[in-house]
Amino acid sequence: MKVSFKIYNLPFKYPFTISKGTKTHQPTFIVELDHFGIKGYGEAPAIAYYNIPVEKMEEDLERKKVFVEKFAFSDPERYWHYLHHLFPQNPFLVCALDMAGWDLYGKIKRKQLHQLWNLDTDQSPLTDYTIGIDTIEKMVEKMKEKPWPIYKIKVGVPGDIEMVEALRKHTDAVLRVDANAGWSLEQALQKIPLLKTLGVEMVEQPLAKDNWEGMKILYEQSSLPLFADEACVAESDVEKCHQHFHGINIKLTKCSGITPARRMIRRARELEMKVMVGCMNESSVGTAAIAQLAPLLDLVDMDGPLLLNEDVAKGVGFDLGKIIYTDRPGLGIEIAGWKHG
Repeated sequence: MKVSFKIYNLPFKYPFTISKGTKTHQPTFIVELDHFGIKGYGEAPAIAYYNIPVEKMEEDLERKKVFVEKFAFSDPERYWHYLHHLFPQNPFLVCALDMAGWDLYGKIKRKQLHQLWNLDTDQSPLTDYTIGIDTIEKMVEKMKEKPWPIYKIKVGVPGDIEMVEALRKHTDAVLRVDANAGWSLEQALQKIPLLKTLGVEMVEQPLAKDNWEGMKILYEQSSLPLFADEACVAESDVEKCHQHFHGINIKLTKCSGITPARRMIRRARELEMKVMVGCMNESSVGTAAIAQLAPLLDLVDMDGPLLLNEDVAKGVGFDLGKIIYTDRPGLGIEIAGWKHG
């Protein structure tokens, strides 16, 4: 096994604003695993508030590269366990390598991952398209520029109900809102009934990630389904979210890859919770991994390539929210002009 990497800084089409701040570019870490000439690819975008920049991924990989390469690769799940112990403090890097391991495995087996898992892609939900926080005029403009059946609206700032009201006047599409932990309990109790009257389908992470007491009260009173995001990072969090949220939003990068995400989906189903997989503005590499899991999900948010102005691969496509799969094995992607790091 040989491992190499490439760091990209992908520009957004528009500055991307959530309640935590604004970004104009998405730094992302792409790895390549070369196993006897068969190459697998994986991705981990860097998110500032998780304190794992691409430089940290590079540093950790370089330091333990020999161990990553000496593993006798046979199946991705065994590889994930090995990587998980090798990089216990860097789930982002583990995610990129785990994803590359799955891509490699699918290529060895000459099947796309959803085929290996016997999933029916006709069951895949439509992806939403995210409208970041902006002036109301600009948000309306973004929505009109991209007619879509489901929009995810970033909220969690003063005047956010007015933003949703304004957008609702311009579309009959399904609306979802994501507060990114931007509300207090009192604000959430006041705003959620108003959002329900505007035809909003669900609310993502209304309160601070550690406000479990507030979430218990909100869970019992909310007229809309509540999905955990910042409160559901690792596998152990699924249990904690039970009876505090109606569903969970799994991020591959945060939970450390496809392997643990599949276990989280199974556990959530056992607890009768809804399941969503969301994106962290990945390129088509990470987005294609989400697509493989999509038939297992109730909701999916995989619009990274639609929000970015550049991509590092091609393969995953969309037709008004419907995921278009290729016939390539593994993740189903084709990497663009790989340069070794």
